Amino acid sequence: MHGKPHDFSVKWIYWFGWMTFGAAFRSLFGLRVEGMEHLVTEGPVLVAANHQSFLDPPLISFLYQDEMWFLARKTLFTKLTRWLYTRWNAIPVDQDRPDLTSLKTIVRKLRDGQRVLVFPEGERTHDGEIGEAEPGIGLLAIRGGAVIQPVRISGAHEALPRGSSRVRFARIRVDIGPPIRLTPEELKAPNGKEDYDRLAKRIMAAIAAL
Repeated sequence: MHGKPHDFSVKWIYWFGWMTFGAAFRSLFGLRVEGMEHLVTEGPVLVAANHQSFLDPPLISFLYQDEMWFLARKTLFTKLTRWLYTRWNAIPVDQDRPDLTSLKTIVRKLRDGQRVLVFPEGERTHDGEIGEAEPGIGLLAIRGGAVIQPVRISGAHEALPRGSSRVRFARIRVDIGPPIRLTPEELKAPNGKEDYDRLAKRIMAAIAAL
């Protein structure tokens, strides 16, 4: 696995959480990773994964062993948890009344050379199956101009399904796909909802194919 040197003095709580979850994924869930040769470790990356469980963000962060940003429901940012989620690089998003604030934040992070994790489906799966992508992932990919890294997660739904607070011992597997690099023509072409939707479906198809 790769990554830049960790600045423990600045983000110690981030790396503590990363190491804790990493140990759990290895020992409790027998984490298996395929396709590490495809992992993009340099420059801005828009990591697109199917959403199975609350375990998904730390699971993907563990792959890179480097800082990553991700979206989290605004309701998770309570008085007690806001401090922690902020230091875990979570970006709040209001799923009931979505606006452009979180999208603009992601685009800015990508343009600054950061790595951002998004879930194209927009919510966790109910049955473990891969759903349809929202057009927003297409907008982020074009506006952010970053390499797109498709990732498929299996087993996390069985380990911690939606609606449950009880962790089950299930085998988790992560498949990393070849990166999608948009051409200059694709990035410069007139963009609209149809273009964003077409790209979103392309990204979701790449995830489902893994």
